[in-house]
Amino acid sequence: LPHAKFFQSKAYNSVLGDVVREYPELEDDLIHLPDFQAVILEFFEFCQRCSPSHQVGVHQIRITSDSLHKGNPAPEGIHRDGVDLVGIFCVDRTNIRGGETHLYRSQKRSNPAFAKVLNPGELLIVNDHELFHFTSPIQAAAPEEGSRDVFVFTCPGIPYLPENEKQSSKF
Repeated sequence: LPHAKFFQSKAYNSVLGDVVREYPELEDDLIHLPDFQAVILEFFEFCQRCSPSHQVGVHQIRITSDSLHKGNPAPEGIHRDGVDLVGIFCVDRTNIRGGETHLYRSQKRSNPAFAKVLNPGELLIVNDHELFHFTSPIQAAAPEEGSRDVFVFTCPGIPYLPENEKQSSKF
């Protein structure tokens, strides 16, 4: 599908809800990588068992940290995305501590039903109707900058609806 803007309402994202976001387009070289296509196909095939949608949204996210600043993958806290399924695929973890992914049965901070640091190559798929998710902040493990790279997949994709636009932001 063509590149599209991204929108979530405040009901799903208390920090960036009601803000139209536009992320850089995925590069053609990435889209044509057989490994990338295989991960998307695996997520899509799982979605066909659990969702009537035939659309997958893909977001490429890098969170960085240095010795003075934590990187926060989920500033909105424990949340849902407002879709059927969410997939989190860990691409890389470099020089960091933290970044543990948690799943919860409710939005109230309680003991997570699941907690794991996703390692490169691992894909976690979450039923967004049944569970809330959160990823803890990362901190560089040495003086050099650290980073966590993931792809977040959603089924269906999270659409931008022009009539909902309140403010716009580029990331």
